[in-house]
Amino acid sequence: MSNSMVAKRYASALFQIATEQQNLSQVEEDLRVVKEVLQYNADLKAVLSSSKLTIDKRKEIVTNAFASISVHVLNTLLILIDRHRENEIIEVVNQFIELANEASGVAEAQVYSVRALTDVEREAISTTFAAKIGKKSLKIENIVDTNLLGGIRLRIGNRIYDGSLRGKLDRLERKLLLS
Repeated sequence: MSNSMVAKRYASALFQIATEQQNLSQVEEDLRVVKEVLQYNADLKAVLSSSKLTIDKRKEIVTNAFASISVHVLNTLLILIDRHRENEIIEVVNQFIELANEASGVAEAQVYSVRALTDVEREAISTTFAAKIGKKSLKIENIVDTNLLGGIRLRIGNRIYDGSLRGKLDRLERKLLLS
């Protein structure tokens, strides 16, 4: 079975439990913390994939590292360790977030701009583009990119909306070269 199918099954099971327990947002937040810690803490990632440590020792380390997260998330992590699927944890988180977003009518978006967006600008972008893709709202991650010169570039899944000055100049250049 492919790794993404495995991750999807674990995420699906956790999603079902979180929905039944009515703590979907808490579980999602806990999973985001787990993902961030694993992505930015190479030592913990190395410990989890180490064959020198016993499974019980790895489970103890994870239990101590994530003592404040919900019991369902912790149990899922421990089951993944038991079944030697430590390398699937981040993909399980991604699959869970996708399921939670789909259930709540939200989409993840990266907005590239020359400066940090204000809350009003974030809300306006969310309202405008969520309607275009048939969602209720967008969870916006703002990425400052001074190469844009002005305007914004928005990425939602595999769709890109480019309203940046750099994008307009590039399109104009291509048009002039083809003429």
